[in-house]
Amino acid sequence: MWIIIQFGLAAILLLFSTLAAWYEGSAILDNPWEWKHSTPFSQMMYGQVHSKSHISQLDYFVYSAKFHPFFPIIMAISSLYLLILIGYYFLKPQNKKFACFLFILGGGLFLLGCFFMDSTTTGGKIFFYIWLVSGSLCTATAITTYFQVLNHNPRR
Repeated sequence: MWIIIQFGLAAILLLFSTLAAWYEGSAILDNPWEWKHSTPFSQMMYGQVHSKSHISQLDYFVYSAKFHPFFPIIMAISSLYLLILIGYYFLKPQNKKFACFLFILGGGLFLLGCFFMDSTTTGGKIFFYIWLVSGSLCTATAITTYFQVLNHNPRR
């Protein structure tokens, strides 16, 4: 029952923070000088962005993460929490598989952090540290869980 409450609260937090980040990111429509640097999705679809109508909704999140990072950070943390909670729910009875899941997740978070390593914006730097710390915690938890399993089941 407790896991359902956690899942529900994290999902509500994710929904609220997504809506708030989307709203804050819509400010990109009023900043044409930023279109060249903060519209990667629109540039993939249309090439260079020349008008508001060419800006993708996904670019709202990019702009928000760069210049108003509070709600995108909440989005990232609640998404990560939901992902770990889902993994825990389905894989906890099989501790080795859960440890592998956390180890792979940790590696993925380290790789994600590489995309933000050279960021010049405050939001990008914050995301770099979030992915670095989250990856470290997932990896450390995976290693701890794996060795606890080995100590309890020496034959396996």
